[in-house]
Amino acid sequence: MRSDNVKKGDARSPQRALLHAAGLLKSDFGKPFIGLAVGNNDLAPGHGGIVELARFAEKGIHSAGGYAFHFGVPGISEDFVMGHGGARYSLPLREIIADLTEVMIEAHHLDGLVIIAGSAITTVGMLMGAVRADVPTIVVTTGPMLPGEAHHRRLTLDSDLSAAIVQLRQGKISEAELASLELSVCPGAGEGQGIDNATTMACLIEALGLSFLSCGTALAITAKKKRIAYVSGMRIVQMVREELTPSKILTKAAFENAIRVGLTLCGSTASLLHLCAIAREVGLELPLALFDALSHDTPQLTDLKPNGLYFLEDLEVAGGIPAILHRLRPKLKDSPTVSDLTTLGIAEQSAVADEDVIRPLSRPYRREGGIAVLRGNLAPEGCVIRQTGLVFRKRRFRGQALVFDSEQEALDRVASAQQVPPETILVIRNEGPVGGPGMREIDRILPVMLDQGLLENVAIVTDGRCPTLPQGFCVGHVSPEAAVGGALALVQNGDIIEIDIPERKIHLDVSEEELQARKAQWTPSPRPVHRGTLARYRELVSPASRGAVFRR
Repeated sequence: MRSDNVKKGDARSPQRALLHAAGLLKSDFGKPFIGLAVGNNDLAPGHGGIVELARFAEKGIHSAGGYAFHFGVPGISEDFVMGHGGARYSLPLREIIADLTEVMIEAHHLDGLVIIAGSAITTVGMLMGAVRADVPTIVVTTGPMLPGEAHHRRLTLDSDLSAAIVQLRQGKISEAELASLELSVCPGAGEGQGIDNATTMACLIEALGLSFLSCGTALAITAKKKRIAYVSGMRIVQMVREELTPSKILTKAAFENAIRVGLTLCGSTASLLHLCAIAREVGLELPLALFDALSHDTPQLTDLKPNGLYFLEDLEVAGGIPAILHRLRPKLKDSPTVSDLTTLGIAEQSAVADEDVIRPLSRPYRREGGIAVLRGNLAPEGCVIRQTGLVFRKRRFRGQALVFDSEQEALDRVASAQQVPPETILVIRNEGPVGGPGMREIDRILPVMLDQGLLENVAIVTDGRCPTLPQGFCVGHVSPEAAVGGALALVQNGDIIEIDIPERKIHLDVSEEELQARKAQWTPSPRPVHRGTLARYRELVSPASRGAVFRR
């Protein structure tokens, strides 16, 4: 075992003394040393219940003959930090967490790891570090939050509270009614109630084979989630003995399966960044062309909030990710998982309990997957759009550019008395990995656009991330980004931009000669970050098309 390096031989007498001081018996030195990476804090409900899950995982580890060591990992809730400067820290924190997790595993020669986390940033960061160290690893995510409830109607934070803010501004509800909704929309601990960043990645990590069956959809604070944590603790000890490491599970086939699951769920576009980041740790590249090729061949079989009708609770009752795999089994490739079953084994033994929540391949909600990758002279390395809401009523968009060098500039303009004409494309640049820095979601402007009825006939093109829109036409992840001299930096007010989803094209209707002339005159916009985490991220980050990870 790896841990023998710190507990066997005369030279390790000091380490054994320190382990005795930590409460271990001599008989414990023969057991696998299992890390419990716990992403707990009190700042958001997505991290709620983690301590209790860690207790159950620890019980499982000890009952199977291992010894558990807790260590804490910082985390943020993306919902909590959105809408202000804190959003810039999400992706930089992912890289920090990956490094911290790697350090804890390697410095202490841990034999295996159980990750217990809530937010996508925390979960993916820990997984990146574990994959880098290549020790047996299982992920336990906190689970979706129960829906809110008011007047016998189920509610979500993303859809219903956003709509209520608009209604308040329009004078349709009172501040007291909004305050009442704030008390009822989030009833307790858990991740998103629909398919947001955290729940998308929880489902995709299960699809990759690194979580136990139904972990991605099992609701927070339920006994089922505790049992999953317990059996995960038991299983990790056996995985250490089997030497079943992430590099043996995370094959190209596993990533293709996970991409298909994300497409059929119409998951978050941030999942492209995260899957690319995880894949890089095992030496695999996931080009955007792969995502788009699979999107053409993977129908959307679910209709989940915030864009659709159903909640994650409904997906769980309908069979969860095992049922999704069952539907997709003709398109899946076999791959090992942390359970005793392979991916196809899980698909074969599972069933669908609700034919509308998870439709058959012959009756999809849409014939293509939920995310499309576009290319053209405005985004030679690609950009992404989530194919929901307005997109399916209007899959082509041609309009004049209205250019802003930050989301704040765009927000000030849209919130002003000046009208934004129909068929306008808001170009919001310098919000990418380098320009932000941090590539935050462009979400503050959306309630204002919704209030003014602009989401029906005004599009957004940005090098930042697009939020999970209840409706609207938003192209994000434009690469190369404006801050490094990408074509987005050269767009001027009044330029015509064409977005063609069926043809997967995004085109700036400006001649190549004119673009070259503009490029010769271009200088980077000054950005007021000179030190600390964001400055380091700006210097080291790779493009969004490669996962916005640190360059090697």
